[in-house]
Amino acid sequence: MKDSPQVTVLRLGHRPGRDERMTTHVGLTARALGADKVVLANAARNQADTVIDITDRFGGPFDVASTEEPKRLIRDFEGRVVHLTMYGEPVQDVEDDVRAAHAEEPLLVVVGAEKVPFEVYEHADWNVGVTNQPHSEVASLAVFLDRLFEGRELDREWENPDRVVVPQETGKRVVDPDEQ
Repeated sequence: MKDSPQVTVLRLGHRPGRDERMTTHVGLTARALGADKVVLANAARNQADTVIDITDRFGGPFDVASTEEPKRLIRDFEGRVVHLTMYGEPVQDVEDDVRAAHAEEPLLVVVGAEKVPFEVYEHADWNVGVTNQPHSEVASLAVFLDRLFEGRELDREWENPDRVVVPQETGKRVVDPDEQ
């Protein structure tokens, strides 16, 4: 988000044939809730295209990248690393420390797919559990980003959209930005 160091979300792993919707939703959630960039495994090229298409239609800025070496990205990241896992410290216990660190430097938020290698747990500055119960990685990402940005992401202004959703009590309305 503007006026703060970058937040990058890394989707660690992608199981073709199983994770298509989940990986797409990680990217869309990252975009909608304040992250600046998502990095997907190379096996997730179609999901990257979907997130790019949504960004083109509904506005940005938001970057989408891929990597063949996600562990190297974690190891070489210049900033702090948060790994979202149900085995981590409760988000409510670490959110102030994470927010304070993010005020000074970029943040990499790691979201797993398949079994996460132990070295990710070791390299993370924080292993964070949104709840210590089985749940969706998309839910974890959404709750974490909302806690990180303290709701500011909900008022974000999007640049250069082709389409704008008009909030209303019932029904759906999507218009050209000039009609808004």
